[in-house]
Amino acid sequence: MALYLGLMSGTSLDGVDAVLVELDGGDGTGHAEVRGHAHSPYDEALRAELLALNSPGDNELHRAALAANRVALAYGHLVERLLGQTGTAPTQVRAIGAHGQTVRHRPQEWDGGGYTLQLLNGALLAEMTSIDVVCDFRSRDLAAGGQGAPLVPAFHAERFSRPGEDVAVLNLGGIANLTLLPATGPVLGFDCGPGNALMDAWCHSHRGTPYDEDGRWAASGHVAANLLVVLLAEPFFSRQPPKSTGRDLFNAGWLQTRLALFPALAAADVMATLAEVTVLAALSAVDEHQPATRRLLVGGGGAFNQHLMARLAALRPAMAVLSTASAGVVPDQVEALAFAWLAREFIRRRAGNLPAVTGARGPRPLGALHPARLGGPAFLQR
Repeated sequence: MALYLGLMSGTSLDGVDAVLVELDGGDGTGHAEVRGHAHSPYDEALRAELLALNSPGDNELHRAALAANRVALAYGHLVERLLGQTGTAPTQVRAIGAHGQTVRHRPQEWDGGGYTLQLLNGALLAEMTSIDVVCDFRSRDLAAGGQGAPLVPAFHAERFSRPGEDVAVLNLGGIANLTLLPATGPVLGFDCGPGNALMDAWCHSHRGTPYDEDGRWAASGHVAANLLVVLLAEPFFSRQPPKSTGRDLFNAGWLQTRLALFPALAAADVMATLAEVTVLAALSAVDEHQPATRRLLVGGGGAFNQHLMARLAALRPAMAVLSTASAGVVPDQVEALAFAWLAREFIRRRAGNLPAVTGARGPRPLGALHPARLGGPAFLQR
């Protein structure tokens, strides 16, 4: 057994989740005991800059480099807090698996390889914490011809598979991704829709809040059937996997172009329709690729949205719609736990990707290592 730290900051831009977890050596037991969890929101200035860097702008290289430093600082201070809460010394942690903040994701475009960009100064994080840092997980899969995403299905397979049963795992972050765990056959996974990204942007622009708490605003509106048809006509939904996406596609501009066709819609009705897009995109993907699914586990921030959970259950009454907590993992810890797991796979020099999921030419070790400082475990303050 060894302790690992997982750090995740997703496309929702709500901040950073950190978990301290005890993992086995990959011997097939699947042991994963969370020792502690901490969350830290991004400050508003950093959140605004990260959101702006999702789109072309002035002086991008300079701004992105400074933002990567600030993400590392946010990560480092959260690591220090979590280790303090759990009474854990840096020397007790084998490695940190740190995702970084995705600001562009354009696999297989332009030159055939494309790129994916997660902002994080991994060297600075290693310098702050004096713990080995594994980061930049997605680039190697792209180099092998893959999408670089999603990377969590291998972890989902170890943690959530059930013998003799088709299980689906839906992560509702800023972007929604789906893992299909069949009773027999290969694991499948792909991004399936916008998740919370469009809903959060609409809520922020109309109500000044970062998200629709419990989905109450969406629940107060009515689905606009004509708008729903237009939104679901997006070609991404019908594309066959492997596939992945991000704010490069599902952003405020994408939504505004389509809303221009319906200028009289009430804001609450738009919100209800955006929620329905997230739900229908996920359920349609399950129906197409694993129609015998009878258990849907939902993780990510969207698992706390009662309206989304109710709509998933109402539209598929024969399928049990459950939080990942029912399978032993709190929804907002799933992805951070997955990146701790991916760090362990890297340290053991084992593949972290599933070629059937990402489309890569084969299994690959994922990540880049920034070793711990040689000068002792004390945190460096900045």
